[in-house]
Parts: sequence; C-alpha cells; structure tokens
Amino acid sequence: MLDKIDTLDRKILEIISQNARIPFKDVAEVCGVSRAAIHQRVQKMIELQIIVGSGYHINPKVLGYNTCTYIGVKLERGSMYKDVVPEVEKIPEIVECHFTTGPYTMLLKLYARDNEHFMELLNGRIQEIQGVVSTETLISLRQSFKREIPMV
Repeated sequence: MLDKIDTLDRKILEIISQNARIPFKDVAEVCGVSRAAIHQRVQKMIELQIIVGSGYHINPKVLGYNTCTYIGVKLERGSMYKDVVPEVEKIPEIVECHFTTGPYTMLLKLYARDNEHFMELLNGRIQEIQGVVSTETLISLRQSFKREIPMV
C-alpha cells in the first residue's frame, strides 16, 4: 500500500487529518496544486481504503457521558469472539471493540453517564453475554491527547 501513495498524498493526509472540514481549495493552496488534483487524490485514497471515514468528533462529556472506561474481557474460548461481537455491538455505549493478544480476549472502550450507569452496563449487559468469563476495568481519568498516525 505504501507504494500507492506519494509525498503529495502524505501532505494531503497530514492536512485533512488535522481538520477534515478544510476546503479542498485551502489544501490545494498549501500543497501548490489545483483543487481538482486534491479532489482526485482524496477520491483515490478513499477507493484504496487509505481514508476510511470522515466526520465530526463528538465530545461525550457534553452529552453527559462523564466516565470513559476500558474493559478487558476474557472469554471461555477465543473462538467465541465471532459470537460475542454481535452482542457487544448491541450496547451503544461501547464505542470500540478489539480482538487482542495477551491476558484478555477482547478490549472494549465504553462511555457511561456515571458510575451507576457503568455498573448497569458492566453487570447487567456485558457480564451477562454468553461466553464472558471475567472482566477487568480501567477507568480513564483524563484523555491527554488523541491523534492520527504520523504521515512520515
């Protein structure tokens, strides 16, 4: 995949990863090419699945979700992952789900309104999923930063 993107593509990715709403004319100006060239390059990167989404980032705290939690989940068998994921997807407060190596089969990222809401989700929903053997919770006290991978 690396051979499919060049220096201009990397510059475009660097700019739009910082601000997905930036007009193509502004990107073109910074890159020294036409707006049409930027549009074509972005479309190509979408087709190649280099760019896999765009949109707005929502601040969970503004919507009342004050607790961000990572949950390590152990399953009876790793092969149960394919059956557990659809159940996890039914819980809208879970925003990420990863199949992992190490002590957990899965790692979940979840937002809850408060500790009581979190306990309802953990005890009443997640731990009730067939195949879940145990969970370990890590509460995020603060997100220091979030960024995309470097365009080096």
